[in-house]
Amino acid sequence: MNLHAIRAIYVKEMMRFFRTLAQSFISPVLSTSLYFVVFGTAIGSRIQEVDGVSYGAFIVPGLIMLSVMTQAISNASFAIFFPKFTGTIYEVLTAPVNFLEIVVGYAGAAATKALFIGVVILFTAAFFVELQIQHPLAMIAFLVLTCTSFSLFGFIIGIWAKNFEQLQLIPLLIVTPLVFLGGSFYSISMLPPVWQTISMFNPVVYLVSGFRWSFYGLSDVPVGISLVAIAGFTTLCIAVVYWIFRTGWRIRD
Repeated sequence: MNLHAIRAIYVKEMMRFFRTLAQSFISPVLSTSLYFVVFGTAIGSRIQEVDGVSYGAFIVPGLIMLSVMTQAISNASFAIFFPKFTGTIYEVLTAPVNFLEIVVGYAGAAATKALFIGVVILFTAAFFVELQIQHPLAMIAFLVLTCTSFSLFGFIIGIWAKNFEQLQLIPLLIVTPLVFLGGSFYSISMLPPVWQTISMFNPVVYLVSGFRWSFYGLSDVPVGISLVAIAGFTTLCIAVVYWIFRTGWRIRD
C-alpha cells in the first residue's frame, strides 16, 4: 500500500477543513445549542423523562448521529465530486495509486472531520445536560463505524452526482428525513404499534438505538443487531466503491 499517496490525499483534504476551522467549529456548536433550545426547552417542558432519562439528555445521541451522518456525507461527496467537476480527478487516476488508497485518503479525511464534529457536539451538550456514558468503548465503535460508513456512502454519492443539485439530493431528501424519523428525538416505543413496525424498516433506527444504548443502556432494538446493521452497511459501501473503480462507472466517462 502506498502510504505516501494516502497521506498526500488525506493531508490535502484536512488542510481544506482547517482553512475553515472557525466555521466548522462554530456551526455545529450553534446548531446543537438551537436544537437544545427548541427541543430541550420547548418539548422538554412537556416531556420530562423518557425511560428514566431526562429528555434533554435523551436527544444527545440522536443529535450527534444527525450531525455525524450529514457531515460525513457532505464532506466525502464534495471531496470527490469537485475533482470530477474540474477534471483534476484524472491526475489522481493516472498516478501510481490504486482504488483502495484513493478511497482511504478521501473517505478517511471525511470520517475524521465528521468524528471531530461529533466530539464537538458531545462536549457542547455537556454544558446543557448531565451526560453519562455507560459503555464508552461501544460509543467509540458506533461513532467510528458511522463516520466511516457514511463517508463511504458520501463518496459514492459524489461519484454518482453529475451536478451540484444532485450532490445535495440524497442527503436532503432521503438521509435527513430518515434520521428525523429514526428515533433521534423520541423512543420508538412511544409510537403506536403500526408505526413501530414501519420504523423497523428505517436503517437509521438501528444506528441511533445502538448509539443511545452506549450512553444510557437503553435501546429500541438489540445492540447486537445494531452492530450487525452498521457493519453490513459499511461492507456494502466498500463493495459498491470497489465496483465503481473496477468498472470506471462515472469516473472514466
